[in-house]
Amino acid sequence: MKITYIAHSGFLAELDHIILLFDYYQGEIPRLPEGKMLYVFASHRHPDHFNPEVFRLAEGREDVFYILSHDIWKSRVPESLQDQTVHLKAGEEWKQGEITVQTLRSTDEGVAFLVQADGCMLYHAGDLNDWRWDGEPDDWNRAMAEKFRRYIEPLRGRRMDAAFIPLDPRQEANYALGLDYFLLLADYGEAKSGAEKIYPMHCWDDYGIIGRWLVEHPDSPARNRIVKISRRGETFIQ
Repeated sequence: MKITYIAHSGFLAELDHIILLFDYYQGEIPRLPEGKMLYVFASHRHPDHFNPEVFRLAEGREDVFYILSHDIWKSRVPESLQDQTVHLKAGEEWKQGEITVQTLRSTDEGVAFLVQADGCMLYHAGDLNDWRWDGEPDDWNRAMAEKFRRYIEPLRGRRMDAAFIPLDPRQEANYALGLDYFLLLADYGEAKSGAEKIYPMHCWDDYGIIGRWLVEHPDSPARNRIVKISRRGETFIQ
Protein backbone atom coordinates (compact mmCIF):
# COMPACT_ATOMS: atom_id res chain seq x y z
CA MET A 1 0.00 0.00 0.00
CA LYS A 2 1.30 3.43 -0.99
CA ILE A 3 0.05 6.44 0.97
CA THR A 4 0.65 10.04 -0.05
CA TYR A 5 0.02 12.94 2.30
CA ILE A 6 -1.43 15.72 0.15
CA ALA A 7 -2.25 18.47 2.65
CA HIS A 8 -4.13 19.01 5.92
CA SER A 9 -6.45 15.97 6.12
CA GLY A 10 -6.03 14.93 2.50
CA PHE A 11 -4.46 11.55 1.73
CA LEU A 12 -4.23 9.29 -1.29
CA ALA A 13 -4.01 5.55 -0.64
CA GLU A 14 -3.05 3.38 -3.59
CA LEU A 15 -3.94 -0.28 -3.04
CA ASP A 16 -3.42 -3.24 -5.35
CA HIS A 17 -6.53 -2.69 -7.43
CA ILE A 18 -8.16 0.55 -6.26
CA ILE A 19 -7.27 4.08 -5.15
CA LEU A 20 -8.78 5.97 -2.22
CA LEU A 21 -8.68 9.77 -1.98
CA PHE A 22 -9.70 11.22 1.39
CA ASP A 23 -10.79 14.78 2.20
CA TYR A 24 -8.98 16.65 -0.55
CA TYR A 25 -8.72 20.35 0.32
CA GLN A 26 -5.68 21.74 -1.44
CA GLY A 27 -2.29 20.63 -2.68
CA GLU A 28 -1.11 18.54 -5.60
CA ILE A 29 -2.83 15.22 -6.22
CA PRO A 30 -0.29 12.66 -7.49
CA ARG A 31 -0.66 11.26 -10.97
CA LEU A 32 -3.35 8.59 -10.81
CA PRO A 33 -2.45 5.28 -12.46
CA GLU A 34 -4.84 3.99 -15.08
CA GLY A 35 -6.72 0.75 -14.64
CA LYS A 36 -7.58 1.24 -10.98
CA MET A 37 -10.98 2.33 -9.67
CA LEU A 38 -10.82 5.66 -7.83
CA TYR A 39 -13.01 6.28 -4.79
CA VAL A 40 -13.17 9.88 -3.58
CA PHE A 41 -14.24 10.50 0.03
CA ALA A 42 -15.35 13.72 1.72
CA SER A 43 -16.16 13.44 5.42
CA HIS A 44 -18.13 16.69 5.63
CA ARG A 45 -18.81 20.01 3.98
CA HIS A 46 -16.20 22.20 5.70
CA PRO A 47 -13.98 23.77 3.03
CA ASP A 48 -10.82 22.29 4.58
CA HIS A 49 -12.26 18.79 3.98
CA PHE A 50 -14.30 19.15 0.79
CA ASN A 51 -13.23 20.90 -2.39
CA PRO A 52 -15.60 20.68 -5.40
CA GLU A 53 -12.51 20.49 -7.60
CA VAL A 54 -12.52 16.74 -6.88
CA PHE A 55 -15.32 16.38 -9.42
CA ARG A 56 -12.87 17.29 -12.16
CA LEU A 57 -11.12 13.99 -11.49
CA ALA A 58 -13.95 12.31 -13.40
CA GLU A 59 -13.18 14.23 -16.58
CA GLY A 60 -12.08 11.77 -19.21
CA ARG A 61 -12.56 8.68 -17.05
CA GLU A 62 -15.54 6.64 -15.87
CA ASP A 63 -13.83 4.62 -13.12
CA VAL A 64 -14.49 7.21 -10.39
CA PHE A 65 -16.99 7.02 -7.55
CA TYR A 66 -17.71 9.64 -4.88
CA ILE A 67 -18.53 8.75 -1.27
CA LEU A 68 -19.73 11.89 0.47
CA SER A 69 -21.13 12.75 3.85
CA HIS A 70 -24.87 13.43 3.95
CA ASP A 71 -24.28 17.09 4.85
CA ILE A 72 -22.78 17.77 1.41
CA TRP A 73 -25.81 18.82 -0.60
CA LYS A 74 -26.65 16.79 -3.69
CA SER A 75 -26.91 20.06 -5.60
CA ARG A 76 -23.13 20.44 -5.21
CA VAL A 77 -22.58 17.27 -7.25
CA PRO A 78 -22.61 17.75 -11.04
CA GLU A 79 -25.68 16.23 -12.66
CA SER A 80 -23.47 14.00 -14.79
CA LEU A 81 -21.98 12.42 -11.64
CA GLN A 82 -25.13 11.85 -9.59
CA ASP A 83 -25.14 8.14 -10.49
CA GLN A 84 -21.50 7.86 -9.44
CA THR A 85 -22.09 9.36 -5.99
CA VAL A 86 -23.46 8.12 -2.69
CA HIS A 87 -24.24 10.25 0.38
CA LEU A 88 -23.85 8.47 3.71
CA LYS A 89 -25.15 9.25 7.18
CA ALA A 90 -23.52 8.13 10.43
CA GLY A 91 -23.96 4.47 11.26
CA GLU A 92 -24.45 3.34 7.67
CA GLU A 93 -22.68 0.63 5.70
CA TRP A 94 -22.22 0.74 1.93
CA LYS A 95 -20.72 -1.91 -0.33
CA GLN A 96 -19.68 -1.96 -3.95
CA GLY A 97 -17.64 -4.82 -5.36
CA GLU A 98 -14.51 -5.22 -3.28
CA ILE A 99 -14.99 -2.15 -1.07
CA THR A 100 -17.03 -1.82 2.13
CA VAL A 101 -17.50 1.53 3.87
CA GLN A 102 -18.83 2.04 7.38
CA THR A 103 -19.46 5.47 8.86
CA LEU A 104 -19.14 6.81 12.39
CA ARG A 105 -20.78 9.93 13.73
CA SER A 106 -18.56 12.98 14.04
CA THR A 107 -18.25 15.30 17.02
CA ASP A 108 -18.27 18.14 14.50
CA GLU A 109 -19.90 17.84 11.06
CA GLY A 110 -20.45 14.79 8.92
CA VAL A 111 -18.91 11.37 9.44
CA ALA A 112 -15.73 9.36 9.84
CA PHE A 113 -14.95 6.51 7.42
CA LEU A 114 -13.88 2.93 8.10
CA VAL A 115 -12.97 1.40 4.75
CA GLN A 116 -12.22 -2.21 3.92
CA ALA A 117 -10.77 -2.78 0.45
CA ASP A 118 -8.18 -4.99 -1.24
CA GLY A 119 -7.58 -6.84 2.01
CA CYS A 120 -6.75 -3.59 3.85
CA MET A 121 -8.61 -1.67 6.55
CA LEU A 122 -8.27 2.11 6.70
CA TYR A 123 -9.84 4.62 9.07
CA HIS A 124 -10.17 8.31 8.26
CA ALA A 125 -11.49 10.34 11.17
CA GLY A 126 -12.58 13.44 9.29
CA ASP A 127 -13.40 15.81 12.15
CA LEU A 128 -14.28 13.06 14.64
CA ASN A 129 -12.05 14.23 17.47
CA ASP A 130 -12.08 15.22 21.12
CA TRP A 131 -12.49 18.94 20.47
CA ARG A 132 -11.94 20.25 23.98
CA TRP A 133 -10.68 23.83 24.18
CA ASP A 134 -9.27 25.99 26.93
CA GLY A 135 -11.76 28.78 27.50
CA GLU A 136 -14.85 26.69 26.84
CA PRO A 137 -17.15 26.03 29.83
CA ASP A 138 -16.33 22.90 31.81
CA ASP A 139 -19.76 21.45 31.06
CA TRP A 140 -19.20 21.89 27.33
CA ASN A 141 -15.81 20.18 27.46
CA ARG A 142 -17.16 17.30 29.55
CA ALA A 143 -19.99 16.77 27.08
CA MET A 144 -17.49 16.82 24.21
CA ALA A 145 -15.33 14.14 25.83
CA GLU A 146 -18.36 11.94 26.48
CA LYS A 147 -19.61 12.28 22.91
CA PHE A 148 -16.22 11.55 21.42
CA ARG A 149 -15.75 8.38 23.44
CA ARG A 150 -19.22 7.18 22.57
CA TYR A 151 -18.92 7.89 18.86
CA ILE A 152 -15.49 6.27 18.49
CA GLU A 153 -16.35 3.16 20.52
CA PRO A 154 -16.97 1.00 17.40
CA LEU A 155 -13.20 1.08 16.82
CA ARG A 156 -12.38 -0.64 20.11
CA GLY A 157 -10.26 -3.70 19.44
CA ARG A 158 -10.39 -3.24 15.66
CA ARG A 159 -7.31 -3.94 13.61
CA MET A 160 -6.48 -1.37 10.93
CA ASP A 161 -3.67 -1.06 8.47
CA ALA A 162 -3.73 2.74 8.50
CA ALA A 163 -5.53 5.37 10.55
CA PHE A 164 -5.66 9.09 9.82
CA ILE A 165 -6.17 10.94 13.11
CA PRO A 166 -6.40 14.68 13.96
CA LEU A 167 -3.53 16.22 15.89
CA ASP A 168 -4.47 19.89 15.96
CA PRO A 169 -2.00 22.41 17.46
CA ARG A 170 -4.79 24.99 17.88
CA GLN A 171 -6.04 22.97 20.84
CA GLU A 172 -2.82 23.78 22.67
CA ALA A 173 -2.60 21.56 25.79
CA ASN A 174 -5.54 19.49 24.53
CA TYR A 175 -3.97 18.76 21.14
CA ALA A 176 -3.54 15.00 21.67
CA LEU A 177 -6.73 14.09 23.52
CA GLY A 178 -8.29 12.41 20.49
CA LEU A 179 -5.17 10.50 19.46
CA ASP A 180 -4.43 9.37 23.01
CA TYR A 181 -7.92 7.96 23.46
CA PHE A 182 -7.79 6.29 20.04
CA LEU A 183 -4.67 4.48 21.24
CA LEU A 184 -6.45 3.37 24.42
CA LEU A 185 -9.03 1.57 22.29
CA ALA A 186 -6.30 -0.70 20.92
CA ASP A 187 -4.44 -3.62 22.44
CA TYR A 188 -0.86 -3.47 21.22
CA GLY A 189 -0.04 -6.74 22.97
CA GLU A 190 -0.86 -10.21 21.75
CA ALA A 191 -4.29 -9.15 20.46
CA LYS A 192 -2.55 -7.02 17.82
CA SER A 193 -5.44 -4.63 17.41
CA GLY A 194 -5.27 -0.93 16.66
CA ALA A 195 -3.64 0.66 13.63
CA GLU A 196 -0.44 -0.61 12.09
CA LYS A 197 0.42 2.96 11.10
CA ILE A 198 -1.11 6.22 12.34
CA TYR A 199 -0.93 9.31 10.14
CA PRO A 200 -1.46 12.54 12.11
CA MET A 201 -3.52 15.09 10.20
CA HIS A 202 -5.33 18.40 10.62
CA CYS A 203 -1.99 19.84 11.78
CA TRP A 204 -2.32 23.06 9.75
CA ASP A 205 1.20 22.46 8.33
CA ASP A 206 2.68 22.49 11.86
CA TYR A 207 4.40 19.11 11.61
CA GLY A 208 6.39 19.84 14.76
CA ILE A 209 3.28 18.82 16.67
CA ILE A 210 4.08 15.20 15.73
CA GLY A 211 7.54 15.48 17.25
CA ARG A 212 6.02 17.08 20.33
CA TRP A 213 3.76 14.06 20.81
CA LEU A 214 6.72 11.70 20.49
CA VAL A 215 8.72 13.66 23.07
CA GLU A 216 5.79 13.73 25.49
CA HIS A 217 5.08 9.99 25.09
CA PRO A 218 8.52 8.33 25.37
CA ASP A 219 7.12 5.04 26.67
CA SER A 220 4.08 4.68 24.43
CA PRO A 221 3.87 1.24 22.78
CA ALA A 222 2.51 3.04 19.73
CA ARG A 223 5.56 5.26 19.16
CA ASN A 224 6.83 3.26 16.20
CA ARG A 225 3.38 3.37 14.61
CA ILE A 226 3.21 7.17 14.43
CA VAL A 227 4.20 8.36 10.96
CA LYS A 228 6.48 11.40 11.07
CA ILE A 229 4.98 13.50 8.30
CA SER A 230 7.23 16.47 7.51
CA ARG A 231 5.90 18.04 4.30
CA ARG A 232 3.14 18.05 1.72
CA GLY A 233 3.47 15.45 -0.99
CA GLU A 234 5.37 12.99 1.19
CA THR A 235 4.87 9.33 0.28
CA PHE A 236 4.98 6.27 2.52
CA ILE A 237 5.01 2.56 1.69
CA GLN A 238 3.35 0.02 3.95
